[in-house]
Amino acid sequence: MFSGPTMDHTYNTLFETFQVNGEDLKFYNCRNLSPEKYDRLPYSIRVLLESAVRNCDEFHVTKKDVETILDWNDIQLKETEISFKPSRVILQDFTGVPAVVDFAAMRDAVKRLGGDPMKVNPICPADLVVDHSIQVDFSGRSDSLKKNQDLEFERNKERFKFLKWGASTLRNMIIVPPGSGIVHQVNLEYLARVVFTKDGVCFPDSVVGTDSHTTMINGLGIVGWGVGGIEAEAVMLGQTISMVLPQVIGYKISGKIGPYATSTDIVLTITKHLRSVGVVGKFVEFFGPGVEELSVADRATISNMCPEYGATVGFFALDRIGVDYLRQTNRDPERIAVIEAYLKAAGLFRNYSNDCEDPVYSQVVELDLETVVSSVSGPKRPQDRVPVNKMKGDFAECLTNKVGFKGFGLPSDKLNTQVPFIYDNKEYVLRHGSTVIAAITSCTNTSNPSVMLGAGLLAKKAVEAGLSVNPYVKTSLSPGSGVVTYYLEESGVVPALNQLGFGIVGYGCMTCIGNSGPLPDVIVEAIEKGDLVCCSVLSGNRNFEGRVHPNTRANYLASPLLVVAYALAGRVDIDFKTEPLGYNPEGKPIFLADIWPLRSEIHEVERKHVIPAMFQEVYEKIQKGNHQWNSLEVVESDLYPWEASSTYIQKPPFFDDMTKEIPPVKPIVNAKVLLMLGDSVTTDHISPAGSISRTSPAARFLQLKGVVPRDFNSYGARRGNDAIMTRGTFANVRLVNKLVSNPGPKTLHIPSGKVMDVFDAAEAYKADNIPLIVIAGKDYGCGSSRDWAAKGPHLLGIKAVIAESYERIHRSNLIGMGIVPLQFLDGQTAASLGLTGKESYAINLGDNIQPRQTVSVIVDSGKTFDAILRFDTDVEIAFYRNGGILKYMLRKMLD
Repeated sequence: MFSGPTMDHTYNTLFETFQVNGEDLKFYNCRNLSPEKYDRLPYSIRVLLESAVRNCDEFHVTKKDVETILDWNDIQLKETEISFKPSRVILQDFTGVPAVVDFAAMRDAVKRLGGDPMKVNPICPADLVVDHSIQVDFSGRSDSLKKNQDLEFERNKERFKFLKWGASTLRNMIIVPPGSGIVHQVNLEYLARVVFTKDGVCFPDSVVGTDSHTTMINGLGIVGWGVGGIEAEAVMLGQTISMVLPQVIGYKISGKIGPYATSTDIVLTITKHLRSVGVVGKFVEFFGPGVEELSVADRATISNMCPEYGATVGFFALDRIGVDYLRQTNRDPERIAVIEAYLKAAGLFRNYSNDCEDPVYSQVVELDLETVVSSVSGPKRPQDRVPVNKMKGDFAECLTNKVGFKGFGLPSDKLNTQVPFIYDNKEYVLRHGSTVIAAITSCTNTSNPSVMLGAGLLAKKAVEAGLSVNPYVKTSLSPGSGVVTYYLEESGVVPALNQLGFGIVGYGCMTCIGNSGPLPDVIVEAIEKGDLVCCSVLSGNRNFEGRVHPNTRANYLASPLLVVAYALAGRVDIDFKTEPLGYNPEGKPIFLADIWPLRSEIHEVERKHVIPAMFQEVYEKIQKGNHQWNSLEVVESDLYPWEASSTYIQKPPFFDDMTKEIPPVKPIVNAKVLLMLGDSVTTDHISPAGSISRTSPAARFLQLKGVVPRDFNSYGARRGNDAIMTRGTFANVRLVNKLVSNPGPKTLHIPSGKVMDVFDAAEAYKADNIPLIVIAGKDYGCGSSRDWAAKGPHLLGIKAVIAESYERIHRSNLIGMGIVPLQFLDGQTAASLGLTGKESYAINLGDNIQPRQTVSVIVDSGKTFDAILRFDTDVEIAFYRNGGILKYMLRKMLD
């Protein structure tokens, strides 16, 4: 990563010196390019500008990039390409394992093609946090944490050993062991530099991560967003990101937060608002006097859900509250002094009360914090906010609405279905709306002491009032770092949380990413017997259908306080104002208002108990790991010794047919449609995620390898084995494929007319050398960044996707794996063109392809239509010509 200027550096005249604590430090004063233009730039764009100036070498980053960014006000609407080089990369283990697997496979390929395999190392600093492997197998008991962690190591020993090998041989990479916390919270509390100093040169921290919620770090004044695992690997190898200079939506916040509102309510309100505004592909930058009402944890909560409102970043420039947070989290005082002095000198420090500092934005929208009310979102999407006081009626409407994001399509004679069951020798009844999972989980909220302590205080008051949670409700608490445990214990709320079943079950994402673990058999049987719409309530950021648990058809995002409340109620169709949560031993009704802690009460507890010493104690030992991690034996070798018997780690076939020469681009001919899909197909529908079904192709493969069902583990845990991941691609039970009549992981093999598993159909096509395509509607690939949502389709033999529109990261990932993203012309859809999905297709590509050109698609039914080639930049075309970004990088290394 370039820091200081050479004598002939294009912008060495911008190099200036400033002094902190008697030390001379240097930086690029980009304001000197043009004070008038610079002062009008949004703060997030100033970070892009500094990176372009500092890294300008007229090869990866050019003077034209600098001039384009500086002229943002005039150019923002022109979709102009720029290059950006982030300061670092962050990964979690689900996406980190395949990245390390690819690095290991690239070393093998470089050696086979005559190069030096030791050239394959991260050039850009990379941090990997193991947080996605632990599941809620045990909950509601005192030993849940130990049992879940023991199972985590039992299931993932091969993966963890592989990661330790990567840490020992791949230079410039830090791995944070399992049991430490959630990647984004660890990033916020510990890993974030805010400002880098290298060779005496200061520059802003910026980051890309292999998880779309990397944006959480925007709350601490750091520009960062999620990218595909493939793109992140290229950055690790020293490449820039090619991106379109974005519009920046200014989100003005005013007013004060009401006494009963939480940061979760604010972010759910903002998510719905910005979804209606339309911010996909844009930056959002928060400003206005109301920002000073928000702690860094509140801001991070808002930034965390940036993917849910659709923006690339949700940025808060650093201010005095941010500096106070650095002190609270025990950052080095000397570093804090450097951070504050540099950001002020560079024009990157913010005073939100001074509107003279407000830049020019593409568009300004506003929120008065006083209008925020208690809310949840669901039952199937994060943007579908429901005020809590309307929840009962909204759920009732969802039951009878036609099947969709706000409907389950139940007939009227099924609305009152009740199914009795016996649990722990006592009879209970399940019905539509019953809460069966209540999880305080996810970095979105567990990073925020106000809502975590609020949940603890609510639990304490509930216990004191004599309330309890039905024992069949699967309750859990999975903090984002050990600091949470520390302050919950110090504040005295842990006994009450334990009594209600919210004991700590592990440190990781857990329920939020589908690692909710099994429900009791009697619960599953009752749900299936009555075809019940039962519910999960979680303090997470994603509630797409089939994500949390296969048996919870309705899933609601809520604050940790409301998670506890809905667990106490045992149902979501409750009017908290008129209906009690329960009754005390004397028969007195207890309402939610009776036990809800005020915001001022929560803040007083937070002030007393969230202190720097906690962060110091937790993070001093974070890289040391626990006994299980430290006892793992690692092979010392530059090349990984692949084990043929392993069902977790295998060498992927991405480079098997690779040559030094770049092959010509050829048309795609005689292609068949593997899947005919609708709108909002998420990466959860595409990428293998969650538990491995016992009837799936992946399960059959594992059983042939001698693995018994209880040891299947999750798809996420097996991301290092392409054979399993390919079989799990498009394996979501809620996938709606128009080629078959029922939802699920099935498709029609057109030549035979047989309905079969998606993988089996792809294998049949492959045997006949028939290329495949996917046809889809709007927002194809929305949701979390998942590299296997592109790697899996590539290995299935999919050569192109034709969709009405794409989610930004997923389109990039498709190109990164050599898949062509085509987009229907405006006003055209598969339906308007009369496509059935049973035709054969030819896509007219050639060696002279250009960004966003129109190409013809010829259908054997006699139809021909045009589509837009969604290679948006010359760099993306270069990636495609090479067969994907990894082969592009490999050829660069060989050169």
